[in-house]
Amino acid sequence: MELRLLRYFVTVAEERHFGRAAARLHMTQPPLSRAIRHLEADLGLALLHRSSAGVLLTEAGATLLEEARTLLDQAEQARARVMATAGLTIGILADTAEQAGLAAAFRRRHPGVAVRVREADLTDPTIGLRSGLVDVALTRAPFDDTGIRIHILRTDPVGVVLRADDPLAGRDSVRVDDLADRRWFQFPDGTDQLWRAYWNAGVPREGPTVRTVQECLQAVLWNGTVGLTPLTHALPDGLVAVRLADMPPSPMVLAWNGADGNPLVRSLLRLAAEERDDQLRRSGQAGSGAGPTR
Repeated sequence: MELRLLRYFVTVAEERHFGRAAARLHMTQPPLSRAIRHLEADLGLALLHRSSAGVLLTEAGATLLEEARTLLDQAEQARARVMATAGLTIGILADTAEQAGLAAAFRRRHPGVAVRVREADLTDPTIGLRSGLVDVALTRAPFDDTGIRIHILRTDPVGVVLRADDPLAGRDSVRVDDLADRRWFQFPDGTDQLWRAYWNAGVPREGPTVRTVQECLQAVLWNGTVGLTPLTHALPDGLVAVRLADMPPSPMVLAWNGADGNPLVRSLLRLAAEERDDQLRRSGQAGSGAGPTR
């Protein structure tokens, strides 16, 4: 019995429906049905009662479900132990470094795992994910996510960074059109186009080229350049952030390569969901859960 077939079987057994199971496994229904029939043929037993409404487990299927879950858990633990010897490399965008709770939860769950952190500049929102420099990225969307899976941790409102003496600094909010005559910071050539467009509010702009958060802040402080920031980001003295009323929020995300089955990455995702649920419970919003994965 292949672990892949057991995983398929467990998913069908849990969903009680081939269509839902196929969607959960990111595959089509015909190959899933063939895989389960292959498993039944290998065992010489019927595992499922099939009907137009879905499936039910036979007695043999119920027994296999219990055993398969145990085997898959053991395989996952073995793989995690092997992967732990290589550690985990996390890419972090500068303004997402406040995820202390997630880091503490990961250390508690995996005390023996060496974690390497790579902080990126603003030119690569994936922080080297595509080139294999990191296993998972704690970053912000939107960016080109072809071949990359994304789990949204939360969304944050966006503001414009201004000098404290700027005429707009005292407002509760501004609109993008209020900044039309300003110079906006620019990213270098080759920067992800979706990322560039978002931080320029969807319109081609002119202004100085920056690579880091600090360069952006200094450009505002010294030259009055327009820079945007999530309103959760702390600012140095002399700068303020004013909410942009017509700017879509900025999603903070965990991103990983779609084909990567690293169990440490999956564990990090589960911990992120648990931490989000805890935050919602503390704020009286239990039941909303973490953001979607795509």
